[in-house]
Amino acid sequence: MLRPLSLTLAAALTLLPQAAFAAEFDGASLGFVWALPFVGILLSIALFPLLAPHFWEHHQGKIAGLWGLLVLVPMALAFGPMTAVHALAHTALLEYIPFILLLLALFTVAGGILVRGNIHGAPGTNTILLGIGTVLASFIGTTGASMVMIRPVMRANDDRQHNVHVIVFFIFLVSNIGGSLTPLGDPPLFLGFLRGVDFFWTTTHLFPETLFASALLLALFFVIDLVIYRREGRMRPDPTPDNPVRVIGGFNFLLIFIIIAAILMSATTDLGRMTVLGTEIELANALRDLIMIAVTIISLKVTPKANRAENGFSWGPIKEVAKLFAGIFIAIIPVLAMLKAGANGAFAPLVALVSNPDGSANNAAYFWLTGGLSSFLDNAPTYLVFFELAGGNPQQLMTAGAMTLAAISAGAVFMGANSYIGNAPNFMVYAIAREGGVKMPSFFGYLLWSGAILIPTFLLITLLFFRG
Repeated sequence: MLRPLSLTLAAALTLLPQAAFAAEFDGASLGFVWALPFVGILLSIALFPLLAPHFWEHHQGKIAGLWGLLVLVPMALAFGPMTAVHALAHTALLEYIPFILLLLALFTVAGGILVRGNIHGAPGTNTILLGIGTVLASFIGTTGASMVMIRPVMRANDDRQHNVHVIVFFIFLVSNIGGSLTPLGDPPLFLGFLRGVDFFWTTTHLFPETLFASALLLALFFVIDLVIYRREGRMRPDPTPDNPVRVIGGFNFLLIFIIIAAILMSATTDLGRMTVLGTEIELANALRDLIMIAVTIISLKVTPKANRAENGFSWGPIKEVAKLFAGIFIAIIPVLAMLKAGANGAFAPLVALVSNPDGSANNAAYFWLTGGLSSFLDNAPTYLVFFELAGGNPQQLMTAGAMTLAAISAGAVFMGANSYIGNAPNFMVYAIAREGGVKMPSFFGYLLWSGAILIPTFLLITLLFFRG
């Protein structure tokens, strides 16, 4: 069945005006049909978990693989097998493997950090816990911080009659906005780093926006929690009485510093290069990836299995990410080539949307379009789409285009909080909270929360930072 379908698609592609694929595809000559697999995999990720969760759980890898094949097989049939092999090697060696290895290392290390004990979830205490998680997210990633902090936050509030708002703001801050200051924080920013954005660029250029959003949301949370707390009082006995908080697995914090050091080493050290399947690989980057593997193994060896079990650690989430992103990174190959063509390519209407009449970048449009798509589709490939749309030159974007890159980065990271499916940790937190007895809002109920709280926040951010 797959081969006839692939032949049909390949035949359709050859009827469209285009040049042969080369090491750098001529995106101006590619028709929009080449983007359909990318659209298909993003819609699959967004809709299958809602419409057919059981089917999706058992077949997500096959679905992702199918969309990837619908790019590679027609490419091989229309332009030759070596073109497809070189394209796959370039994507796998320079982007997919480094991306997955960083996530694997951070996921494993964070899973070895266990917070025991309990404190009473009064408004001040809750605000401090959310603030700690927000800061932590930029160092161990939004997924890592969410997994480390969600159970302590739930224990602190398990005697509260109303605690849904605590988890909702947790998703806003810890699972999303807090990850905006380093490439470790959220996958889109690490993809930017792999494309040449300096490690500390986001730390300096997104700090005002992150500080504003975090401070505003924490202050709003404190007011809401205080009002609710005073109205409800202590309505039921605390199932987990207060006792001192202890952090177990501290050796994993040292491993986080090793991860950071490895990334900085790869960005500043030249150890030479080698070529694999037509793709030039910097040896410093290969060493960085080997360090990620070593860190993962060390964390598994030194952390007691009982600690990970108490943390609810499982390999399911990282396996899912690995499967889905394999398909995403393949499906996005022709899309990135088309975006590089700018106004001369199939995405010319999108270029017009993010451009002012004088041709300059409309930063507000970049912020909202990147964020709008990141609200319901995966924010990592969305970031790449708009990164390329803005020119794809990291040196230019970090300097003359700094405000545009900040708008893209903030949109991808911040607005992943707008729905349960905007960022991977959102749904994980939702599932853990429901399992723990929190009556979490439905998909559309959560949209009411984000619409009432986040959208006004993002409008203020637009007025203050991205009007140009």
